[in-house]
Amino acid sequence: MSTAPTAASSNPPMPAAPPPSVSIVVPVFGSGESLHELVSRVQAALSPLVSGLELILVNDGSGHRSWQLIEALARSEPQVRGLDLMHNYGQHNALLAGITRARNSIIVTMDDDLQHPPEELPKLLAAIAEGNDVAYGKPQRREHSPWRNLASRLTKRAVRAALGAEMAEKSSAFRMFRAELREGFAGFRDAQVSIDVLLSWSADRVACVAVDHHPRRQGRSGYDLGKLLAVTLGMITGYSTLPLRLASVLGLLSATLGLGLLFWLLLQMLTADSQPTGLTLIAAMIALFAGLQLFAIGVVGEYLARMHFRTLGRPAFVIRTETGPTPRLENQDP
Repeated sequence: MSTAPTAASSNPPMPAAPPPSVSIVVPVFGSGESLHELVSRVQAALSPLVSGLELILVNDGSGHRSWQLIEALARSEPQVRGLDLMHNYGQHNALLAGITRARNSIIVTMDDDLQHPPEELPKLLAAIAEGNDVAYGKPQRREHSPWRNLASRLTKRAVRAALGAEMAEKSSAFRMFRAELREGFAGFRDAQVSIDVLLSWSADRVACVAVDHHPRRQGRSGYDLGKLLAVTLGMITGYSTLPLRLASVLGLLSATLGLGLLFWLLLQMLTADSQPTGLTLIAAMIALFAGLQLFAIGVVGEYLARMHFRTLGRPAFVIRTETGPTPRLENQDP
């Protein structure tokens, strides 16, 4: 008796996902001479892995010479687009200008000085392919001075304490994320910009990838200890209520301390043969309470100042001109 052949029970293999398209956003400030090498290395690293590639070079007030280099690259390389900002708005503002104009499904931000090796981009792309919304390239060893490294760590810890976001510890200027995350900050209108905070509003799955970090070839970093501390203060007061809560706690503690001292003075007056003057103690307590009050007023003043500047409608950036495929020449804020 013959048996009928049985049909194969295994499911057919799933078709492979199409390769993504990638936009690279690079703020340019003081490292224009390295742009030719940056573009060629990015193309070599990503062209075999993606369906489309564009590099958006944002001249953040780096002078006419840098813009001439960007224009020359845009004429010779069809994948290069250039944005020329009206003046120096800052790294994160320049990044926001490029991010809002990126056309592809995956967006990358990296520095212009080749400290972020383009050859590490496939690692970030693999992390995104695993289902992550954001992939940060965290240097195995930072090629900065010890003081700069310490200031960076302190800044991230302060921001994490203020925002309660794990992204603060993982964050890096070398980042890759899905373009859909822009919908979370499409209505953002503020001159104080933090790309990592904006991404944290929408991102749920965040990866941290170990990458190499090369020393700076030319120029020097625009972030010294003072600027890093100013950025930290701006992020804490601009995106969290931690200082207000701290001022409330200090006010409660000072009120409790003052009430305890009042009871102590009354007890001394009732039990001692002579009434203690306590002028030194009273003067010290007045100075303490006055200092705490001034601190609380200063914290409230920081928030009022930010509300004031936001009502002025100061743009995060203004574009002077664009170059590259189908440029848009009108000036507009995000």
